[in-house]
Amino acid sequence: MKRIGVFICWCGSNIAGTVDVEKVAEAARSMPGVVYATDYKYTCSEPGQQMIKDAIREQHLTGVVIGSCSPRMHEKTFRKTVESAGLNPYLLEVANLREHCSWVHPREEATTRKAIDLVRAAVAKVARNHPLHQGHIPVEKRALVIGGGIAGIQAALDIAESGYETVLVEREPSIGGRMAQLDKTFPTLDCSACILTPKMVDVSRHDKVTLLTYSEVEKVEGYIGNFTVTVRRKAAYVDHSKCTGCGLCMEKCPAKKIPSEFEMSLGRRTAIYRPFPQAVPNKPVIDREHCLKFKTGKCGVCAHFCPRGAIDYEQQDQRVTLHVGAIVVATGYDLFDPALYSEYGYGRYPDVITGLHFERLVNSSGPTGGHIVRPSDHKEPKNVVFIQCVGSRDEAKGVSYCSKICCMYTAKHAILLAEHVPGAHPYVFYMDVRTAGKGYEEFYKRATEEFGATYIRGRVSKVYPRGDKLVVRGEDTLLGKPVEIEADLVVLANAVVARHDAAEVARSVGFSYDGHHFFTEAHPKLAPVETNTAGVFLAGVCQGPKDIPETVAQASAAAAKVVALFSKDQMATNPMTAQVDPACCAGCMLCEPVCPYHAIRPETIQERVGGKAISRQVASVNEGLCQGCGACTAACRTGCIDLKGYTHQQILAEVEALCL
Repeated sequence: MKRIGVFICWCGSNIAGTVDVEKVAEAARSMPGVVYATDYKYTCSEPGQQMIKDAIREQHLTGVVIGSCSPRMHEKTFRKTVESAGLNPYLLEVANLREHCSWVHPREEATTRKAIDLVRAAVAKVARNHPLHQGHIPVEKRALVIGGGIAGIQAALDIAESGYETVLVEREPSIGGRMAQLDKTFPTLDCSACILTPKMVDVSRHDKVTLLTYSEVEKVEGYIGNFTVTVRRKAAYVDHSKCTGCGLCMEKCPAKKIPSEFEMSLGRRTAIYRPFPQAVPNKPVIDREHCLKFKTGKCGVCAHFCPRGAIDYEQQDQRVTLHVGAIVVATGYDLFDPALYSEYGYGRYPDVITGLHFERLVNSSGPTGGHIVRPSDHKEPKNVVFIQCVGSRDEAKGVSYCSKICCMYTAKHAILLAEHVPGAHPYVFYMDVRTAGKGYEEFYKRATEEFGATYIRGRVSKVYPRGDKLVVRGEDTLLGKPVEIEADLVVLANAVVARHDAAEVARSVGFSYDGHHFFTEAHPKLAPVETNTAGVFLAGVCQGPKDIPETVAQASAAAAKVVALFSKDQMATNPMTAQVDPACCAGCMLCEPVCPYHAIRPETIQERVGGKAISRQVASVNEGLCQGCGACTAACRTGCIDLKGYTHQQILAEVEALCL
């Protein structure tokens, strides 16, 4: 006979503000199987948890229902509570009275009736719950970090410093990411390279880090603690084990006028190149698309002059198989294409550039040696207009969110302009100035008060040429007047967006992404660096716009999660997984393509029918991969897949209870 206890939480005023919790507890006392019901202001508190434990022991409870906030918030907490009282943790149900009831309804009788119904459904389900037990799997104590920007570098260093082997995979010829393209960082204006390059060197020299640059992750299989990853190492056509990085091949290469991706096409590179002077590894790769040897078969100058014979035109892509226990995804971001705003003239007028172009102009190792000049005629600009929110906070043409860093880096650019070009005047068109960070407001005030940046609240309607100038036409909404400025240079603060291949990365690794293709965390507050795929963690702007301090902090947090996982020789698995009844499985495998975690595979079983041994195909669930989402149970036409903890019988019992 079931003995169920019901505990209704006030959640301060979050639930009690619209729900009569005492009436809910009273109604619960008359529900089938309930022998004890009460209410408490803060059930998740220590006294509240102790009350639950005492009731389990004194009332000999065989099931517990807690009417409180979302199970995503405190289900694990309450499971530990009932387990410490000697009850199987999966004989607990949480009725969501906050998000599903009190937060979405006004204080009226119907709201309380709905709360009673939610509790009744949970009571019906817990009466049919069965004890579940966690399994244990071994852990491969080796980590994979995807992405070699500052987030990936920091995560790799933190994991390696904890004594665990780490593989860092970067798709470009060098690590460094976007931060390597910056000149200075706000709000301290310290040199970006001075911060980043020592870390780049540290990660390349660390004895626990294997660096795979010019490489891409192609496939991820397995589950937490036991991932198998296939990495494609692209052919560099240079044997890096022989190359000393002397640079003679780059000096002699006749193909010298290729736009440099690192320099935002403001500078040129050769067909055999390294992205920037401080690149790690500091060894070149050959751009097959522009190399004369591959195009015509008649060059080979770099091979002729290489003193170590490191040039290898026959080199092929290689595939490397890695076995790792955890994965940190730090793939970074792209920038919104401002050409979609035709009124700004980006792509038509050479003196309309983006903030990243400006970073390369002001950088001492950039294409102009740190001299801010107009791309059209290489003259110093005196009047520079900065346009904020190009693509940000614009649902019509761009993205709905704020890109978070644009206000600050525009203030930085205004300061750098005033420092580099005496007498120059920066104008900033803005919607709102957002400076939420330590020292950020003071930095913004520096730009306006000390360096004379003029901030104009309003949108720019058009940018067009007049002689050798660019006319920026807009409106000052504070004064209610039109504004027209003759500018030498226009700099656009274009939005931060997810990488173009973010969805593909998410699908290959096996986790979710949001409507903007930023990767989705398991819980925005309680699991901000974890994904819904156990063992996969997030770091940096691949999750959403962040500044450098936030990015580094999140990278270290992800590393801490990996180290915590690796601290155990074995780890417990989630027992709430799908299970297949092979007796009724037709082997149609319609469940396989709907599984987002690739946990279902066909399996051949042997049976005896009419005295004969026959083989047939059935579906099989890898419990290490399964996350208990239940998609397969809905897809199964024969109904032979059930989800432990959410069986067909349990779900139907909830439905029947709601129909009373």
